[in-house]
Amino acid sequence: MEFPGEFTFKVRTEVSPSYYGDLLLFIYQKYIVPFYHNFANVRRWILDGKETLAFTLLGPYNSWYIDIEVTSGNPIEIKMRPVGLSSPHKTLNKVREDLITTIQMFEDEVRRTTLYFAWVPEKHLVSEKPLTRRKRVLSQIFTGNMLLLFVIFIAFSYLIFAIASMLNMLEYAPILLVLSQLILVLFSDKIIMQMGDWSITDDSPNVYILQYHIPPEDFASIRQNYPRERLLQIKRDIYERTLALGKPIDAQTVREVFLNHGINVRPENLLVKSINVYQVVKEVAERFNMPIPKIRIANIIVPNAAATGPSPSFSLVLITTGLLVQLDEEEVYAVVGHEISHVKGRDPLALFLLTSAEYLFRVYVLLPFIFFFGPLYLIFALSFIYFIAKFFEARADLESAIVLGKPNALADALRKIGYRRLWMERSSSRIGSWLGLDPHPPLSFRIERLENMPEPWKIKHPFIQSMKDCINGLLREIGI
Repeated sequence: MEFPGEFTFKVRTEVSPSYYGDLLLFIYQKYIVPFYHNFANVRRWILDGKETLAFTLLGPYNSWYIDIEVTSGNPIEIKMRPVGLSSPHKTLNKVREDLITTIQMFEDEVRRTTLYFAWVPEKHLVSEKPLTRRKRVLSQIFTGNMLLLFVIFIAFSYLIFAIASMLNMLEYAPILLVLSQLILVLFSDKIIMQMGDWSITDDSPNVYILQYHIPPEDFASIRQNYPRERLLQIKRDIYERTLALGKPIDAQTVREVFLNHGINVRPENLLVKSINVYQVVKEVAERFNMPIPKIRIANIIVPNAAATGPSPSFSLVLITTGLLVQLDEEEVYAVVGHEISHVKGRDPLALFLLTSAEYLFRVYVLLPFIFFFGPLYLIFALSFIYFIAKFFEARADLESAIVLGKPNALADALRKIGYRRLWMERSSSRIGSWLGLDPHPPLSFRIERLENMPEPWKIKHPFIQSMKDCINGLLREIGI
């Protein structure tokens, strides 16, 4: 990729226009001030109603420099003009990633004091489910905290072995355990469907999201005096006065409803977003030449999506409102493509067969020798299985890029969702990420791979290519 004299990129933000000035100040305080000796010519100006933060990034011994301008708006526009850089690609990409990460950090700060309402209009208003145990499990799955699921699996295993012992069938207990898990895999679409809040259909295709950035001086009062049930009543009142009547959600109506409940909102702090989720999933499914999966929305702020089901005909895509808040439509489109690839490739079933085969081999073949090398074998086997799982994740990235033709959109989505992990990978070796108990390759590897994919449609065997890329990625990290 060659850079011209000026390199420009844009970043969509979820904050309202009233926070644009605060965003530029945050970039100054968190990105420039801690490393002030690397910067010069810091200045701000307003032109045509848009505020700009400009500064110069200095290279070692002032051997090169980059003039940078960050202009507020949605999207935020960032211009970089390198001077004296013999190989600008790596440096400009690092600056780009630093600025996107800083913007995500600011959005995280604002998100802590933001009120979110989401609706999926249907013939009869369906409220989201309360914070039940099922929803907590779903949240833990999406945040990567698998400890609870591990405990549940252990308890379930003990139950199966206890039942087998009572029936004098203890030698068949491992097979019964695998068969019971197979049933869960075959009905996984129906099980996960119960964890969502709303179904998306051709008749109810849209998700509407209202964001109100609560001013700092009002946050403590609203938090103390407005419990969940009272906020849900405000949400219902907004729905009854807008979407239920076929009207759009407008700032004036929202302000009147909040005033009726004793809250004087600032219209400039309001944002309304709608996305036709059904159309997005339908277009992706058609591009992958498969039936439209069932679609569920989970009303949690964790930004993620998942697909499950034993086959394309019995599949489900689960999307969180957090994903719809943080990503633009093109990025959501690319993420859904990644998930649809898992379904079309029957990845959940393939990984189940792999783990089940290893488990039965360990129990029926290696059990007599497990005392001698049990822990070492278990570490090796799990690391191997998770490394194989990384092939499937890399293949899903690749197929989304090939079929949809939007590798950069998927890279941007991954960068937004996983910026904390990217930051951690910078300060530590990625060998642990490659060999650890995580089915995903290192995030930095996935993003670099997507952004350096000039002609993905020429790849004939995505899975084989993904195997090679993952193996080469690990070998490079080791230094081979």
